[in-house]
Amino acid sequence: MYAIVDIETTGGYADHHRITEIAIYHHNGTEITDYFYTLINPGRSIPEFITGLTGITTEMVENAPAFEEVADDILRLLHDRVFVAHNAQFDYAFIKKEFEQAGISWSARKLCTVRLSRKIIPGLRSYSLGSLAESLGITIADRHRAGGDAEATAKIFTLLMNQDTEGHIRQALKRNSGETILPPNLPREEFDHLPAKAGVYYFLNEQGRVIYVGKAINIKKRIAGHFTGEAREWSRSRIRQEIHHITYELTGTELIALILESQEIQRLWPRYNQAQKFKTEEWGIFDYTDRQGYQRFSVNVVSKGSHPLKRFSSKTDAWNYLWEKVNEYELCPKLSGLQVAKGPCLHEQSGNCRGACSGKESPKKYNKRVAKALDSMEEPGDTLAIIGKGRDAEERSIILVEKGKYIGHGFFSGDITIDDFEEACTYIRKGTETPVIQSVLNSFLAYPADAEIILFDQVQSG
Repeated sequence: MYAIVDIETTGGYADHHRITEIAIYHHNGTEITDYFYTLINPGRSIPEFITGLTGITTEMVENAPAFEEVADDILRLLHDRVFVAHNAQFDYAFIKKEFEQAGISWSARKLCTVRLSRKIIPGLRSYSLGSLAESLGITIADRHRAGGDAEATAKIFTLLMNQDTEGHIRQALKRNSGETILPPNLPREEFDHLPAKAGVYYFLNEQGRVIYVGKAINIKKRIAGHFTGEAREWSRSRIRQEIHHITYELTGTELIALILESQEIQRLWPRYNQAQKFKTEEWGIFDYTDRQGYQRFSVNVVSKGSHPLKRFSSKTDAWNYLWEKVNEYELCPKLSGLQVAKGPCLHEQSGNCRGACSGKESPKKYNKRVAKALDSMEEPGDTLAIIGKGRDAEERSIILVEKGKYIGHGFFSGDITIDDFEEACTYIRKGTETPVIQSVLNSFLAYPADAEIILFDQVQSG
C-alpha cells in the first residue's frame, strides 16, 4: 500500500521552514482509494515570494490547524505505507521534522516519482512535475498546491506501475537499493561508479557547471553521507534538485585532497561552498603587549582582516606549536595564553618559568626571549617534499614546500627515488598557497603522519 504525498511550505529546507499545506492520496498499486487534505498553520508569516508561487497567504492559514493538532491523523494515514512523492526526499524531510517537533518518531520506505520516471519513461525533455504531467497527458488542476500536485503525482504513479515491466519499483523498494536517498536527477550509475578512495568530488548542475566541491578520504562514503542526511545542510532541496552529475579527481591522500579542494573552490567559486568562500575555521597565534609592558601571545580564531603570526587548521595544533616555543625559549605559559590561573603560573611553581607572571622578571628581560621566539616564527621554513600514497598501488604522491611555502603537488612512479629539489619540481603541478593551505600544512607538519618527509638543502631551492 502507498501514500502519495505533496506539501507546500514557507521555504526551501526543513530545518528552518514549516509546512503550510498537505495532501495525501492512498493508492493500492492499481488506483487511488482515499484522499486527505488540509491547510496547516505554520506559526509564522508566509513570505511574499511563496504566496506568489502557491497563492497561499498568511491570512488563509490563520485559522488552520497547527501540524501538532493533526499529527495523529497524518501519522495514521502514513502508517505502514510506502511514502511516494515527486522529489520524495523534500517532502519526507519536512514531514519527519514536523513529526519530531510534535514528539513523534516516524520513518517509512520511500519512492521518488522523479527517479522512477527517469528509469521507466526515459528520454523526456524534463522530469519536473509540470513537464512530466504534460508529457504524459495529465492535467494538473491546481499547480503548486498540495491537492492538485498530489493528485497529479498519484496519476503519474498509476501510469508508472502499469509501465514498469522491468521491475524498477520493486528494486527501488529493496532495503539497500539506495534509490530513495539519491538526488532525483542523478543517474544511479554515476553514484555506483564512485570510488572508495581519497579525492575531491564535484557536483554539477544540468548545464554542467560545478555547484559544489568537496573532499573525502572515501569519496563514495562521503557522498552517500550527504544524501542520507547525515549532514543537516544536505536536506536543503535546492542543491538536491540541481545535482545532475558527479565527477571526481583522486588525490591519494587526504592532505592533497584538502589542498586541492581549497584551490578548486577559489578557482570555480561554486555557489554552495559557503564555508571557504566566506568563513573558514582557522586558528592563529597572535602577539600583543599588555599594560605592564610584557609581550604576550594568544591563540584565537582567525577573523577577516586579522594577521596572525602563524595559521593552523585546529586550535590544538596552534596550542601545541606555541607550547614548543614556550618550552624552547623559557616563556611563561600564562603570558602565552596557555594557562589560566590566579597568581603565578604552574611553570613558575615548578621552576620552569622565571617569574614574569608574578612580576619577578622585568618586561625588558622577558621580552628579549619573546623577540627570539618571534624571530623563529618569522624565519623562512624548510624546503621539503611530503611523500605519501598515490592514486594506485604503483604510484606515490608528492607535495612540495619551498622555504615554508606550498608550491605544488603531483604524482610519480613508486619505483623512482627523489634525490633533489630540482627533480622533485618536475613531478608537481604548481599551485598558489592560500591561507587555508598554509594552515593545513602547518598543522600537518607539526605532527606528520603516514608520510615521508624529505628535507632539501636551502641552497638547492634558492
